[in-house]
Amino acid sequence: MKDPEFQEDIENALKTLQSGGVILYPTDTIWGLGCDATNHNAVEKIYRIKQRIESKSLIILIDSFEQLNNYVDKIPDVAYDLLKCIENPVTVIYSNAKNLASNVIAGDGTIGIRIVKEEFCINLISRFGKPIVSTSANISGEESPVIFSHISKDIISNVDYIVKYRQETFSQSKPSTIIRLMETGEYIIIRQ
Repeated sequence: MKDPEFQEDIENALKTLQSGGVILYPTDTIWGLGCDATNHNAVEKIYRIKQRIESKSLIILIDSFEQLNNYVDKIPDVAYDLLKCIENPVTVIYSNAKNLASNVIAGDGTIGIRIVKEEFCINLISRFGKPIVSTSANISGEESPVIFSHISKDIISNVDYIVKYRQETFSQSKPSTIIRLMETGEYIIIRQ
């Protein structure tokens, strides 16, 4: 049984996501802004908060490899082996995204997806039943916040719910590795 504050955070974040709101939450990497990745208006709100142009796509989080089939048309065979052998958080860019808000998908039809291993995110995504947007909790172009105290007041004042879990944690995480996976099974490491 999880601590009551953890459960309260999950419930409040869940209600916010269900109502089309934006949450400020700790991911398996850095602090992020999140919303329902299938809700066009919620995704639009994240772009406004970050002051980011919509042509720059966003990453989504899911809680299991099995969920990939819901959001990617064809998953190359190598995907499972690739994800299984990489220990650190990795975001994979897949072709032919589907069943997502159009403004979360890149202009070329690709989508960056990370399968989370962090307890809060797994619980939240599992309960929500849909993918959640994950983008760094900063104004576009500014430094990504690895700890809560680095998040600007501009971000904090514009979200609908702020998760309390891990606000006091000072572990220095970093953004995920990004890999572009081609339909042929070939891949390119974009960020390590």
